[in-house]
Amino acid sequence: MPNRFHVWCLAAAFAADGATGFAQNSDFKLDVHANSRATAEKIGLPVYPGAEIYQDKDNSSADLGLVLNSFHFDLKAVNYITPDAPDKVLEFYRKPLAQYGEVLECLHGKAVGSVAKTSSGLTCSDEQGGHVDVNGSADSSKDHELRAGAPKKFRIVAINDDAPGGKTRFGLVYLELPKDE
Repeated sequence: MPNRFHVWCLAAAFAADGATGFAQNSDFKLDVHANSRATAEKIGLPVYPGAEIYQDKDNSSADLGLVLNSFHFDLKAVNYITPDAPDKVLEFYRKPLAQYGEVLECLHGKAVGSVAKTSSGLTCSDEQGGHVDVNGSADSSKDHELRAGAPKKFRIVAINDDAPGGKTRFGLVYLELPKDE
């Protein structure tokens, strides 16, 4: 059975590319947007030097948002490719991610190193952070990731192993999940 994250992603995806909606009166607030114009800057991270947008059959980026009264969901994601090694990409992003809190490293869905849970409660688990499709993979546990933030509002840098020609494909993601109410 899909969780709320999947349901709201699906609802947001029904909006046409570039569509936005807004309705408000004293009892009801609705704001929906869906487009393919996410950038590293909108995610709050720099672009890796020399990296290019990764183009595939689907869009290389997404910006989805939904506000329904007190319910708030926001997802921004963009994919890049570079000839540099995955370790260099991950090392580059450690410092920019640190501005959002402790940086957690995850490999195949499990914490790497001594920190398995940040002081804010962020973990490598998809249970807490919703299932995130970072690099076109149906299973984010295949990725090597860095995460920073809080369980309901965080950023991810994810390396994917399937880039052609020995290049490194990586995704940058900002995710804000609804608070439990």
